[in-house]
Amino acid sequence: MSQEANPAPRSLAEALRARDDASLAALLRSRPDLITPVPTDLTQLATRAGTRASVLRALERLDRFALQTAEALAVAPDPASGTALLGLMAGDAGDETVAAALPRALATLREQALVWGDDERLRLVRTARELLAPSPQHPSPTGLGPTVHEAASGMSPGRIQEIVTTAGLASTHDSVSAVTALTALFTHRKKMAKLLSGAPEGSLEVLSRLVWGPPYGQVTPEPAAHLRWLLDRGLLLPTAPGTVVLPREVALHLRAGRAHREPEPLPPAVEPAATHRPQGVDAAAAGQAHTALATVEELLKDWDEGGPAVLRAGGLSVRDLKRTAVALDAPEPVAAFWVELAYAAGLLASDGEADERYAATPLYDEWLERPPAERWALLAGAWLTATRAPGLVGGRDAKDRTLSALGPGLDRSAAPEVRHRVLTLLAGLPAGAAPAPESILTRLHWERPLRGTAGTPRPGRDTPAEDLRTRLARWTLMEAELLGVTGRGALSTQGRALLGVPGPGASGGPGPGGPGEGGELTGAGGVAGVADSTGVVGGAGVVGAGGLPGASGLPGAGGLRGAGGLRGAGGLRGAGGPAGGGEPGGPGDKLPVHHHRAPAPAPATAPSAPAPLVPLSPAEQAVATATAARLLAPLLPEPLDHVLLQADLTAVAPGPLERPLAEMLGVLADVESKGGATVYRFTPGSVRRALDAGRTAADLHDFLARHSRTPIPQPLAYLIDDVARKHGHLRIGAASAYVRCDDDALLTEILADKRATALRLRRLAPTVLAAQSDPAALLEGLRAMGFAPAAESAEGDVLITRAHAHRTPPRTAPEPVPDGPPPPDSTLLSAAIRAIRAGDLAATAPRKPTGTDPAAGELPRTSAAETLATVQAAVLTGDSLWIGYVNAEGAASQRVIAPIRVEGGFVTAYDHTADEVRTYPLHRITGVAELAEE
Repeated sequence: MSQEANPAPRSLAEALRARDDASLAALLRSRPDLITPVPTDLTQLATRAGTRASVLRALERLDRFALQTAEALAVAPDPASGTALLGLMAGDAGDETVAAALPRALATLREQALVWGDDERLRLVRTARELLAPSPQHPSPTGLGPTVHEAASGMSPGRIQEIVTTAGLASTHDSVSAVTALTALFTHRKKMAKLLSGAPEGSLEVLSRLVWGPPYGQVTPEPAAHLRWLLDRGLLLPTAPGTVVLPREVALHLRAGRAHREPEPLPPAVEPAATHRPQGVDAAAAGQAHTALATVEELLKDWDEGGPAVLRAGGLSVRDLKRTAVALDAPEPVAAFWVELAYAAGLLASDGEADERYAATPLYDEWLERPPAERWALLAGAWLTATRAPGLVGGRDAKDRTLSALGPGLDRSAAPEVRHRVLTLLAGLPAGAAPAPESILTRLHWERPLRGTAGTPRPGRDTPAEDLRTRLARWTLMEAELLGVTGRGALSTQGRALLGVPGPGASGGPGPGGPGEGGELTGAGGVAGVADSTGVVGGAGVVGAGGLPGASGLPGAGGLRGAGGLRGAGGLRGAGGPAGGGEPGGPGDKLPVHHHRAPAPAPATAPSAPAPLVPLSPAEQAVATATAARLLAPLLPEPLDHVLLQADLTAVAPGPLERPLAEMLGVLADVESKGGATVYRFTPGSVRRALDAGRTAADLHDFLARHSRTPIPQPLAYLIDDVARKHGHLRIGAASAYVRCDDDALLTEILADKRATALRLRRLAPTVLAAQSDPAALLEGLRAMGFAPAAESAEGDVLITRAHAHRTPPRTAPEPVPDGPPPPDSTLLSAAIRAIRAGDLAATAPRKPTGTDPAAGELPRTSAAETLATVQAAVLTGDSLWIGYVNAEGAASQRVIAPIRVEGGFVTAYDHTADEVRTYPLHRITGVAELAEE
């Protein structure tokens, strides 16, 4: 009865047609490339879902066990029963863990339209089977070879009969029945055991070497006796001269029915390698966050008057990167990270001039005025979503060109996803727990086993030892520590907030499954979810804000409450649906015939699966970033308004200084060392720099007296007074350049100094010297000789020299390079599903047969007179019509309408596909056809 009411689908399009709107929304959300552009109907959606590019993208996003299930279906008969698939996955012994996880993996493949059909007729889409099935050119990951039927297709009938007879079977009248009999023998456990019990020891050794793959081997024209024994009984079959293969059925018998040597139904646990006090973690992260702010500020201050030149191909030269690393007192890879971080945050860009250079942007000045916590939040938010990978700097691209900092070729679309996922796994651990990096990498490889393979560098390019995804994960752990998102290897409280995950106090500790294996995670703003075994919070089984249960349940989810559209851990939303896993709302729900009962929830023993990784929306990320800044603010040290002056011409700043104090002290002294306390050293050159900036000796004495907790040491007071006494005694202006001084003896001393030869000076008057150098070179030359000249204007006034802050025109931060189309939101999903349903309704509506029926997918064609007559008749009878329509943009579509009236060259009708009354010009209707009576 039920089978007649719900017949098994005969194609993927029919399987999609039987889905409800929530299931279609889950498909389009997990495979957003299918909705770009929106398909016209479900047949086109099914065709697009079976294309090679789309299937490859979907396979890359499968976890290890779901991929193993697809690989098993690729070597199973087509169609395969659920029992046969279970045998391939769990083996003859029946692994209970694998059996419990299989429904979840199968549901994942069905949701992503990689598998269709009921449990007794499972079909892998044809493209996926071609990609995963074994062949000599592309061996299967299972290590299995071709079937007996495939391997024996090129053998002579006589040879096949010889094999059948030698194997102890009765000869048959044709090759087809002989191959069938041989297959039945190899798949019969008892008969095969009896056959192999008489095998020589060498034959069994050969089988053991081939059983787990690769299944191909080489033989000589005169094989040894133990090989001949296998060949005569079909346990090895020739595929080419000198090449033999182990048939799939024989390998499965030797494997006890398992398609994979080690099925991996459960994700590897992320185990903590060390545990620290959460307060210590937050303090360490806050200290590093303060260092990050100081480093970025120091970098841009160093480039304040115009940074290094932009290479012709774009980017920073190796020499300039080395200089930056020396200035920041950091290794070159770390310096590249800080440069790229400032660029990603929009604080740094090229100025666009003819002599193009890097410089700070106007946003940098605004950034400096913000509180420290907000400045850190801007950097951390930019890092989290950036697609540029600073770790690639110094490597080689596909054309063997060096990848430079700030240059092209550093964008990797997988970078944001990997950063989110790594931090999510850290968030799944107890507060203060720091995992071993290898456990994070192992878990990531289980979740995306094909992604790493796709990103593997070519030999001799980048780092062949590790794939791109693994390197991105390692860089994430290092960069998070540098930025202060983590502290001592554990995720900090502000790091959790940055992801939209609350502090550890809201969860009550780790889940029952141990560290990283579960537990309650409450989202920012009071949103709560359940962390499954992957550490991802999903919306399934969570009670909504109004107390309504979600669409499906997971074990252990009871009693937890949250809001609709729950976010997962790590700022990642689950795939359950727009609001607690429900169906998308909107006009698409006006097609009641397509709403079916939601599938039954997975058994309570089934392990959880990784939820699709969807980044936070910009609005949600802004809220999470603000929350992180608020949590970080109390942990950052308060700026100080004083320093400690010492007798050795140094000043010690015991912490961060207030900005006016730090800026003035940066002019008056040179930084000698940095760390928890900064040491400044006063030198004649630094004091002269302050005097050049317009300060007087009295100003400097007053400044130091106001901001020092200790008296001004006598050596420092003498240094300031001595430099000030000499400062400006010599005056330099533009002649080309001249030196003016009231003391003619001093000018005579300069002329007699051999070091002044390069300046080419000559006396014009007792108090004036002329030079053939420009004023700037003359200033530097005399200062190098130990004098303290001052520049003057054409009017004879002393020129006050201050650093000129060079800024680029207004620049926006670089846009991330997405990994394919972005995931659609609920509004787009509802509109797309409605359009697909409408187009499918028009394409599949039964029509009365005519003498000129259009081919499948074509619009109906009738003359204008026939169109008008048919529409007028439908107005009288109330019948519905199938029409072809071309809009003003030239886009053709099919529609099912119920005409209401015809007048003035227009037909007003109720459009079943749009579910509303519309008016259509008759001249745009290509043809009409009557619908068949139901």
